[in-house]
Amino acid sequence: MRLLKILLVLVILALAGLVGYAYFGDMEPQRSEVRVPVQLDVDAAPAAAGGAAAAPEEAAADDDADAGG
Repeated sequence: MRLLKILLVLVILALAGLVGYAYFGDMEPQRSEVRVPVQLDVDAAPAAAGGAAAAPEEAAADDDADAGG
C-alpha cells in the first residue's frame, strides 16, 4: 500500500511538472522562412473533369496552328 501511495505522489508531481513546463517553459516554435520550388503541370487534365479537359487542349492546338502560319 505504501508503494502505491509513493507511485501516486510521483505521478502527481510529474503531471504538475509537465503543466508548469507548459506554462513557463520556452515553448515558442522556431520560425524560419522556407522556399520550395513547385512545378505546376498546367497541361495535365484532372481525372474527375471528364469532357471538360478537351477544351484547353483544343485551344492549345488552335494557337499552335495560328502561330505556324
